[in-house]
Amino acid sequence: MPKNIFSRVQSRSLTRHHKIAMAGVATLGAAAIGFSAVPSGASTKTTTEAAQPAAVAYSTQQIKDVKASVTDQMAGASLKAEQIAAKKKADAAAAAKKKADAAAAKKKAEAAREAKEAASRAAKRAEAKKTYPNNLDGWIRESLDVMKKHGIPGSYDGIKRNIIRESSGNPKAINNWDINAINGIPSKGLLQVIPPTFKHWHVPGTSWDIYDPVANITAACNYAADKYGSMDNVDSAY
Repeated sequence: MPKNIFSRVQSRSLTRHHKIAMAGVATLGAAAIGFSAVPSGASTKTTTEAAQPAAVAYSTQQIKDVKASVTDQMAGASLKAEQIAAKKKADAAAAAKKKADAAAAKKKAEAAREAKEAASRAAKRAEAKKTYPNNLDGWIRESLDVMKKHGIPGSYDGIKRNIIRESSGNPKAINNWDINAINGIPSKGLLQVIPPTFKHWHVPGTSWDIYDPVANITAACNYAADKYGSMDNVDSAY
């Protein structure tokens, strides 16, 4: 028998034992790992059920609050924009109204001015065209129109009454017998005015001829207005 038979047998036997030992060690190691993973006092019962993932709770309150805040801000901004737009619209309307009122006032003023100018032109044309008869009635009426322009008071009846008393309506009448005549300044014309009085109370726009009916009446009424208030107040020599 060869010398190495025992050695080979023994080698095979050890190898088998070694495998068994190694398998046991591996088993013990796995058991030890399993025990170390179990918490103290916990059951070591093994389960094949898979661990279910824990449910995660999410709160929507904060999201709602943020959404509400953003909505409020947007609403506030929209309201402010509407207020600004309304103010601009109101300001524009007020400016337009002010402009329209100014234009209307200007137009009204221009219309009033044009109407006044037209009336003035019409009055001048009427005055230029107005004619008076060459008689006592026409002389008195023309004198009254001149007196009106100069603010001299007097009436048709008051003037006519004094003319009839003083000259009987004769524009060329002259008094050669009273004190004035004796003094060299006889009374002349419809209302028997002396030359110094006629010259002093002469009314612009009338003739400087003392015998001119209109000039004589107007100067005499101007004098009577200053001394008596009006020719209407004169009932005798004046």
